[in-house]
Amino acid sequence: MSKFILIIISIVLLIGIFLIVVSFTSKKIETPSYRVLKKYDDVEIRLYPKMIVAETILSDNSFDNQNSKGFRSIANYIFGGNEKNEKIAMTSPVVMNLGDKPRMYFVMPKQYLKDDLPKPISKNINIVEEAEKTLAVITFGGYSSDKKIEYYCHQLESSLNKNNIKSIGGYMFMGYNAPWDVVNRRNEVAIEISAINFKR
Repeated sequence: MSKFILIIISIVLLIGIFLIVVSFTSKKIETPSYRVLKKYDDVEIRLYPKMIVAETILSDNSFDNQNSKGFRSIANYIFGGNEKNEKIAMTSPVVMNLGDKPRMYFVMPKQYLKDDLPKPISKNINIVEEAEKTLAVITFGGYSSDKKIEYYCHQLESSLNKNNIKSIGGYMFMGYNAPWDVVNRRNEVAIEISAINFKR
């Protein structure tokens, strides 16, 4: 084996080790609190509190087409693209609503009230409050795509129908990892349901 090939292999291994280390250290990112009300097969019924989010409207509900564009738009806001040039901590998941009015949003860190957040410079970013809601959620690993998201939406729909649970509105995708996370990737599809039949 030539010296050049050994160098290439060494570089690839070092990059792989670096990505794995980054994947584990990124797990300290803040995530929204929720309460699991019930479980059906692979589905969790979760109660989420009110949350402040930074959102952008998407031109269609394709993950493959819109994920990078939507992410960059909101990331620009939290990385200082606001009137105070203030950096806001990244949280997860990144949420993409897949209904008739597709949008993507980042949940803002818990310490912020809506009026505390700096105004976005971009007209494509809005700061809004998401109401308390009950979601049916199914989790899956790996990297996401339109095909994979559609598959798990069907899985979730089948489980809800089987258990006579009525859904509200459209599906949403929740991604918890940065693109460079190569292990323990967490993705979810969810849909809002009525909370009437679930104890709090």
